[in-house]
Amino acid sequence: MKRKLIAAIGIAGMMVSIAACGGDDGGDDGKKAGADGYAGQTLTVWVMDGSSPDQWQSDLAKEFEAKTKAKVKFEIQKWNGIQQKLTTALSEENPPDVFEIGNTQTPAYAKTGGLADLSDLKSGLGADWSESLNKSAVFDGKQYAAPWFVVNRVVIYNKKIWADAGIKDTPKTRDEFYNDLKTIGEKTDAEPIYLPGQNWYHFVGLAIGEGAELVKKDGDKYVSNLADPKVAAATETYKKFQALSKAPKDKDEATPQQGEIFAKGKTGAIIGMGWEAGTAITANPAIEKDLGYFTIPGATAGKPEGVFLGGSNLAVAAGSKKQELAKEFLKLALSDKYEGALAKANGVIPNKESLQGNLQGNAAAEAAAPAAAGGDTTPLIPEWAAVENDPNPIKTYLTAVLKGKSPAEAAKQVEGEFNKRLAQQQ
Repeated sequence: MKRKLIAAIGIAGMMVSIAACGGDDGGDDGKKAGADGYAGQTLTVWVMDGSSPDQWQSDLAKEFEAKTKAKVKFEIQKWNGIQQKLTTALSEENPPDVFEIGNTQTPAYAKTGGLADLSDLKSGLGADWSESLNKSAVFDGKQYAAPWFVVNRVVIYNKKIWADAGIKDTPKTRDEFYNDLKTIGEKTDAEPIYLPGQNWYHFVGLAIGEGAELVKKDGDKYVSNLADPKVAAATETYKKFQALSKAPKDKDEATPQQGEIFAKGKTGAIIGMGWEAGTAITANPAIEKDLGYFTIPGATAGKPEGVFLGGSNLAVAAGSKKQELAKEFLKLALSDKYEGALAKANGVIPNKESLQGNLQGNAAAEAAAPAAAGGDTTPLIPEWAAVENDPNPIKTYLTAVLKGKSPAEAAKQVEGEFNKRLAQQQ
């Protein structure tokens, strides 16, 4: 499932201030729900291209109307340029009432006042939301959004190559994974793993697995924490596996698309999103029969590697005049019925572990799900926004290590630029 969701994994540009408009808790002109519910009202909902299937939207709209007597109008948005478009919309008199927002974008919008406080929904609707998914929806202790779904990386492997190397089962630990890849290099002509030097979201996952933080507080500001020994440990793991690859040390997984490299049938494995298998199949349909997936193994069996959780939350505009109607929509959209249906249709990780059974039959999603509980995101602070802009200093850090610098030296090399970006005003 190739989707533009990955664009939501980080904030590509800087946020500008949002002057949130006031509104009451009722519908248009302050009308509350009565005997006729919210009859005559229309709720505007922005969802991103590819996030929710047409049938899901249609079924939800029908049930919403039956329940509330109000209509819902879904408006599909493109990831390209959405930050500025949403920022502008939230500062105007009639913003979208409910909208999808990238999970790592949520703190920036919450800080600037664009999101309604949804804390009153958490105790009932969100009592069993997965903590790892809900974390991004909370800012300054308040619930400013609701977790909708996430996706994360898995190992996509070529079953034929692994069989040719005499490997009969998938690895359960990081060491077993490394040894299997070494065996592929020794017993076949294939490249064991294609791992470019700047696949930085996988590196973030390794750091999460080490319990590392990429930033730290210095007084009243955030600064780089790349010099932390836990970050260095994640870097050494990355370096160890990257040494088994012929991929360039100064490129990321999209330059070129690693799925297209994998499609040639000469690579044992890649670490990527499930949709990247689709990229490989498009480039070479014959490879589909050889595709397999497994959870990225962690240091010990039974505990998957840390992964970056990229995904979306649902939020209500602080300036919406239909706050209560918007909450009725969230209660339905985030119910087990519709969360489960979305997971089943799109192969995304739902906001409750109890709903992961809906992923059955989707091999990539089944491989991704076990790691979700231990996953996390990039730092959930508005100041993170500028860090990911090109040239991303974390990519520069990784390349420096892979070309010979120690983690400490590489951290020192990028520290100034890293801190400069963290200090930029939001």
